[in-house]
Formats: sequence, structure tokens, C-alpha cells
Amino acid sequence: MIRRYLKESLSSEAYRSLRTNIQYSSIDKNLQIIVVTSSIPGEGKSTIALNLAYSMSEMNKKVLLIDADLRRPTIHKKLNISNLVGLTDGIIQKLELKDIVQKINDNLHVMTAGKIPPNPAEIVGSEAMTVLLNYFREIYDYIIVDTPPVLSVTDSQLLALKADGTLLVVREGFVKAKLVRLAYEELEKVHVNIVGTVLNDSEEKSKISSEYYYKYEEIRPKGRNKRG
Repeated sequence: MIRRYLKESLSSEAYRSLRTNIQYSSIDKNLQIIVVTSSIPGEGKSTIALNLAYSMSEMNKKVLLIDADLRRPTIHKKLNISNLVGLTDGIIQKLELKDIVQKINDNLHVMTAGKIPPNPAEIVGSEAMTVLLNYFREIYDYIIVDTPPVLSVTDSQLLALKADGTLLVVREGFVKAKLVRLAYEELEKVHVNIVGTVLNDSEEKSKISSEYYYKYEEIRPKGRNKRG
């Protein structure tokens, strides 16, 4: 099932390049919890998050993928797994790990969103969410968190503050550059660590490794210092 999604956006080689770029970006700071977001809906952030998690698990690392898009969760649909119990249920009902995490293989585990709550921002921004993520730090090598688009709600900013790094997914030819710049500025307002931008749906998918950085610099707001 996961391998099918490797063909839907970037190639498997591109995901390995992205994985390597993240590893090099973590020389000075451990990037254990990584938030994946986008400017607007439809840019493929959930597919990127899923395949990045899978690619990292191929390194024989213990990886947890969390669907924290509590407004439009899709990870369970992509993997064809249950969403009866997940993140929201774990926080509200204080369930045990075995009740909210599903095993895809030995190295890759998934926590779906669970029941859609009336107050998603309060849940992801809560102290209980921080406690849960810190608990997962002791168990997993990497935690990939799929979040809502930046310009739609504040959820991604709240979660990015709890993470070690944030990836902004940009779908080529789909979103206007000014919206990407605005999303970047919204993330910078809360002083999160933006690791870089992933160019999705590029015609030259094999060049994702170089475009990962060059495209990132092109969309940065003028007058800002470079980031790795």
C-alpha cells in the first residue's frame, strides 16, 4: 500500500534524497519530531509525510507517523486502516499506547487522527499534546506529524512549536508564490525551525535533491537570512 504512494508524487529516490537532506540538517540540532505542512489544501503534504515516514523506517529506525490534521484527516484512508481510535481519543480519554497506535511493519507505526473534535486547535496546542510527544520521543527515532495547511488554521503553527523542524510542501504549478511566502512568514512569526521546502509534483522529479534547496531560496521573503 505504501509503495503505491511512492509513485503518486515523488520517486523513491527523491524521498531518499529528502531523508538525507534532513539528516544533514540535523547536525547542530536533533530533528526527531518533524512537522509536515503546506500553504493551502491539495499540495500533497499527507502523501509526503507518509512516504517520508516510510523512507526513514527503511533505515531500520523506529518511526511514528501522526495524523494531526484533525480537520481533514487522510492518512487512514491512504493506508486503508481504522480511524475509530486515534490522537484525539488518546489525549481526551488518556488511552494507552497500544490502543491508539497501529503497526504497519516492525519499524513503522501510525497514529491516526481519531474522532474529529469541535476544538482541534485547543487539542494540538494543549499541554497534553506536548506530554504525548515527549513520551513518544523516548520510544521512536523519528516522529513525522502531518498537520493542516498553514493559511487555513493555526494548528500547524501550534504543532511546529512542539517539533524540532518543519517542512513546507509546495506543489509546483498549483499554489501562487505569494501564498507560499505568506505561509513562510506565518511560520516565522512563531519562530519555528523551518528545515526547508519540498517541491512536489515537479516535472523533473529526479532533481528533487537540488530543487529542495534552490526552490526554497526562491520563495523566501526578501531581506531574510538564509537557512540550511
